[in-house]
Amino acid sequence: MELMRIGAIGSERPVVRQGGTTYALGVLTRDIDGAFLAGDGIGRVARALAAGELPVVSVEGERVGAPIARPAAVICIGQNYAAHAAESGSEPPGELIIFFKHPNTVVGAFDDVVIPPGAEKVDWEVELGVVIGRTASRLSSRDEAEAAIAGYVVCNDVSEREHQLVTSLGQWSKGKTAPTFCPVGPVLVPADEVDPGDLRLWSTVNGEPRQDSTTADLIFDVPAIVLGLSQHVQLEPGDLICTGTPQGVALSGRFPYLAAGDVMEMGVVGLGQQRSRLVGASARA
Repeated sequence: MELMRIGAIGSERPVVRQGGTTYALGVLTRDIDGAFLAGDGIGRVARALAAGELPVVSVEGERVGAPIARPAAVICIGQNYAAHAAESGSEPPGELIIFFKHPNTVVGAFDDVVIPPGAEKVDWEVELGVVIGRTASRLSSRDEAEAAIAGYVVCNDVSEREHQLVTSLGQWSKGKTAPTFCPVGPVLVPADEVDPGDLRLWSTVNGEPRQDSTTADLIFDVPAIVLGLSQHVQLEPGDLICTGTPQGVALSGRFPYLAAGDVMEMGVVGLGQQRSRLVGASARA
């Protein structure tokens, strides 16, 4: 079961795809958002599908939006793969490194990514995204953390490294928060259909391989991330957590940074793949 939002920016409508067929969700919800997730929305969709209550709909040729409506929080974990920490020149962290992206960074999986004026070190980061399904504060166990997860998505934590690491005085978010800097989707897959412990992540730029790893190499795995975050942040339904990126980014010095006209493709096996074109700020629609 794959939850999606289809349509023009600001006018997306919810659908679900199963077995190659797409069904409209308008009879159940106006959107795939925190209220939907907190109200057993995924369970209601599954029951409606089983009962044959959802109308078939064609979405061919339509824009694919982010599979969750604009989240209230986009929380990111830094240097969470040992090899990526090493290529960044750092030791593996002993605690969660936390930074935030602005909600307006979230765009669809095939939308353009806009290079901010003057930015010269724009980088790609394929990540497993975790979508929260219930309020989670000061959880006491990994089981509670897993129960708070609604599902999983593909994320691209686009970064501007000069702003992140040089002019930021240690505040990473400065290089992470430009509009369009977080393509998400194309689909949201329910948590009970995903084993997040060993998922393959990959990325390419202009068809050339960049990243290829698995979540088995996470320093802090998904339950540990949610459990740890909940000690400091009250997680809310619809919040998005980007869990970190594997090695193979431009920051390593092995690859050039992104420029207008470049195309990033990336995915997580079982969760779909993205394709984003880089454009200059003046080219934004």
